[in-house]
Amino acid sequence: MELEILHAIQGLHRDWLDPIMIFFSAIGNGGLCWIAVSIVLACIPRTRKCGFTMILGMAFTFVFGNLIIKNIVARPRPCAVDTSVTLLIPFPSEYSFPSGHSANGFTAASIIFAYYHRTGVIALVIACIIAFSRMYLFVHYPTDILGGICIGILDAFLAFQGVRAWERKRAVQ
Repeated sequence: MELEILHAIQGLHRDWLDPIMIFFSAIGNGGLCWIAVSIVLACIPRTRKCGFTMILGMAFTFVFGNLIIKNIVARPRPCAVDTSVTLLIPFPSEYSFPSGHSANGFTAASIIFAYYHRTGVIALVIACIIAFSRMYLFVHYPTDILGGICIGILDAFLAFQGVRAWERKRAVQ
């Protein structure tokens, strides 16, 4: 059923949309756009806490999502299972589940939303486009995306709560 969904998404391809999806997928590579945002925020005194929370959350995402879960599940990518679709990007080397692009995007965007609701909505929209681009480009199944979103939101929650606990502990001392 997931391949059927991905094939339906392939019907959305348009010459003008392909480079947009490639761009959004590329900015999500390795979470680099989110890491850059977190570093910038961490350097500005007014947004420092948000930036450090993002760095912590994305560290959780990297360890739990990319290093542990991805290698335990070891799910082949849809483009490895069905080679009839021509890829518009290089074949990704890692396993498919969970989507690291989705996990990083939703970790970062959820944390931004927790601190700054209006800006967070924009970040969540960007995270959604990045996540969708991975299905559009036929390198992730819908459940990879859903798994990445869930992991990202959970890691954001853990990082946010961890920072709050650290602040409370520091205030008592």
